[in-house]
Amino acid sequence: MRKIFSFMHISLDGFVAGPNGEMNWIKVDEEIFDYVGKRISEGSTALYGRVTYQMMESYWPTAADKPTASKHDIEHSQWYKKVHKVVLSKTLEDADLPNTTIISDNLLNSINEIKQQPGGDILLFGSPTATHSLIQLNLIDGYWLFVNPIVLGQGIPLFVDIKDKIKLNLLNTRQFTCGVTELNYIVDGQ
Repeated sequence: MRKIFSFMHISLDGFVAGPNGEMNWIKVDEEIFDYVGKRISEGSTALYGRVTYQMMESYWPTAADKPTASKHDIEHSQWYKKVHKVVLSKTLEDADLPNTTIISDNLLNSINEIKQQPGGDILLFGSPTATHSLIQLNLIDGYWLFVNPIVLGQGIPLFVDIKDKIKLNLLNTRQFTCGVTELNYIVDGQ
């Protein structure tokens, strides 16, 4: 069975975005881009909420075509164009969306069907609302948390309304020179 891994930047106090969705506090550099590029190459499906998908769709399909495109822009644009995208949305319609599946209802069964299909990991990028929904249904198998050296004090938390404990096993950690630390967890029993 395929596994879903949540890939998320997070503040030291547990927020994934500021109160208005701000993400300008996230630290990224070439070292992180190279590391993430290698990690995501193991995934064959990208999972997004509508807002994150629309943000990604507005940039990545043509990012490599820009004259100022960085190495990361070129590599991630190529990956983004070939990866199958699954979007959780009650309002988005899938007419003319290449290589994209929209899930608007019956989330548990729809995601479990995708997990049963052959392929690599399913990577959930950002998307706090989608992440919250999947956590509630116990559909996330692991977390790649990129802890940024900042305390926001308020914002959108990663974990909300948790009804049952989620026991995690730490697989590894990695310290980046910019001060970000990755914590790689798998859900206990996965």
